[in-house]
Amino acid sequence: MKNQSKLILLLLCLLPSFLMAQNGNTPVKPLTELQQNFVDLRFGMFIHFNMPTYANQDWPDPEMPASAFNPTKLNCDQWAKAAKTANMAYGCITTKHHSGFCIWDTKTTDYNVMNSPLKRDVVKEYVDAFRKNGLKVFLYYSILDTHHYLRPNCITPQHSKMVKAQLTELLTHYGPIQALIIDGWDAPWSRISYDDIPFEEIYRLVKSLQPNCLLMDLNGAKYPQEALYYTDIKTYEMGAGQRIASSGNRLPSLACLPLQQNWFWETSHPTTPVKDPVKLVNETLIPLNKENCNFILNVAPNRDGLMDDNALAALKQIGELWHNQGPLPPLPNSGLPIISHNLAKHVPANSSWSDDSAIMDFANDDDFGTSWVSNSTIKKPWFELNFKNDTEFNTITIAEEKANIKSYTLSCYHNGAWITLFSGENTNKIKIHRLKQMTGSKIRMQIESYDHQPSIAEFGVYNERR
Repeated sequence: MKNQSKLILLLLCLLPSFLMAQNGNTPVKPLTELQQNFVDLRFGMFIHFNMPTYANQDWPDPEMPASAFNPTKLNCDQWAKAAKTANMAYGCITTKHHSGFCIWDTKTTDYNVMNSPLKRDVVKEYVDAFRKNGLKVFLYYSILDTHHYLRPNCITPQHSKMVKAQLTELLTHYGPIQALIIDGWDAPWSRISYDDIPFEEIYRLVKSLQPNCLLMDLNGAKYPQEALYYTDIKTYEMGAGQRIASSGNRLPSLACLPLQQNWFWETSHPTTPVKDPVKLVNETLIPLNKENCNFILNVAPNRDGLMDDNALAALKQIGELWHNQGPLPPLPNSGLPIISHNLAKHVPANSSWSDDSAIMDFANDDDFGTSWVSNSTIKKPWFELNFKNDTEFNTITIAEEKANIKSYTLSCYHNGAWITLFSGENTNKIKIHRLKQMTGSKIRMQIESYDHQPSIAEFGVYNERR
């Protein structure tokens, strides 16, 4: 692991920032207000600009030298003005992508822009230019980092320290950041879980430094559309086939697409048609906004650090077709997101008779696409987790494949007796119970009434820090 001593020194130097939390004079807004403000922005610019720009592919060699990054005409003001012509409200730049190159003046690694021919802090120039043009500022950051071996089967405690140190730099040196978009986490292609790099620790660090900064994970596709798991905003990467519900979406959401063929610039971009601005407005932007969804359109700068003429023309046409019509209707209250470690994952499970092979273990396998299904002959089905030892918890979630379960009782086994935690009706597809602090070796759900054959896609148990 490179630069370990640098990381430790940096963390010690930044300790006062952790304690002071940079928010001494900033009023902390409720999450619901921040989410409403976010969807009201409606439309923004994603800017994929990093080492892949010079590799002609989105995933470059992680050992590509810093000297390859050389935008000789870098002009972030051009980017901001281009966003303004499209009537966008904000920007978001890739501070570090999957290959680990940092485009800010970081003290955590030598693999950064200050050791490139440019020797200028691109993040600083970006935030200054966008603010000067009246635009909000978001940042993108990848957890997956192939240059620093932050990848499956290689993760060490030093990697968590590096992530925290880098995020601390980004959230203390560049003024107010409205949102942090994190990528490369808990995705099938990254294979870095929320336990490998602990989600709750990162989430709480972000909020301690900038409490009004929304944190969203770009890889929430495996989680249901009806509740917020590990993100303040539900996200959809449309290029990967992820789609928001066509009607009735209740969660504050974000959807993204590239204007060009790829996320990062390639040599074919200047002569290849971009996506049709008319279709982007009428078939993507407007319908998404109607479903409480903010749309972020990626525009990739070229190797000079400028946006191509065909991209600029498309943005101008978008601005002629679309204007922000003001605040959207008030969002439904989506509640606080689940951010803690799931204690129920892969714990021994038991249940009443299952339907064929849909046995109890599918209810806590960390896969919302599989379910325990009760056998149709069972009139009072039940499901149970066995922690074997007394375990502290204060939150239980039950995610159904379809909203069939109406009423039920939740109880835990403690000191030789069953204690009732909840008994009543809850017809939501995702049932979230935030309880007082409890201890138990088993947790049971007794299903009392239901419309159709009951099933549970995921039964979650958490011990949230409150």
